Amino acid sequence: MQLFVDDLTVIDFSYLCQQRGVVGESWIVDVVLDGDLNDQSMILDFGVVKKQIKAIIDDAVDHKLLLPIHSSALKVSDSTHQVDHEYVDFMATRGSLFLQSPKQAFAKIESKSIDIDSVTSHLTQVIAEQLPNNVQGLTLTLRPEVINSDYYHYTHGLKLHDGNCQRIAHGHRSKIGIYLNGQRSIDAEHAWCERWRDIYIASEEDQVDIDQIELSSYAMDNVSDQHKYFSYRAPQGRFDIAVMKNQLEIVDCDSTVELLADFIARTLNKQYKQEVKVVAYEGVAKGAIATV
Repeated sequence: MQLFVDDLTVIDFSYLCQQRGVVGESWIVDVVLDGDLNDQSMILDFGVVKKQIKAIIDDAVDHKLLLPIHSSALKVSDSTHQVDHEYVDFMATRGSLFLQSPKQAFAKIESKSIDIDSVTSHLTQVIAEQLPNNVQGLTLTLRPEVINSDYYHYTHGLKLHDGNCQRIAHGHRSKIGIYLNGQRSIDAEHAWCERWRDIYIASEEDQVDIDQIELSSYAMDNVSDQHKYFSYRAPQGRFDIAVMKNQLEIVDCDSTVELLADFIARTLNKQYKQEVKVVAYEGVAKGAIATV
């Protein structure tokens, strides 16, 4: 017998890609359980599926940076600056990226690259270890939202957030609606999504000089004048990142979806000299609206 839950959760995360660099992503999760009925005539209570399995998935990959640990472009090592922190050094085709974060901000995936198959395999193993004995089978389906318009992938961190959004390299795959004087502008949406294609969004106030950053010795030997540096402390620990200019947008605000919607609206208002309404999404089915 089988039990299924569609749209169990959405995982928002970023991952390292040898070609694209750091990529923000959002995948919807469906689950099917195979098993015998328990003494309550259930395979598993829906409440347990929705809470426990969702919690396992969230803890494993949500709001984390996923690392393809068998990639030759990746180096991971313990931090010599902070306890229970790690360095991540990544040499992508698009440019190099260097980080220091608490260990809990990373998910190590047994793969040369991050894709739906590798993450599905990782999550299936993690969840299966925590299911009751009457559940003999588990099928996960990870899928992106169907978007019939332009969208962008972005990575960021929210230092003021008490939860996992504080992690400096998590992200989203997001669509956007842009209206100029009340009329939707497909051209403006396309242009903005090209501007923020596989982008890292950093807050101006988090930028630091090179002598203030905490990175690995390998990173410090390989940074260039094309890198910008950002660092902050949050409840989970210290976060540091070096990003190349070609992958970076520095904003004059925090990178909450509310303030990003306002940033986009203000920028476009200056460009078009018209009233601008921005419907900015943060992953799937959530976001903020700003009008300038």
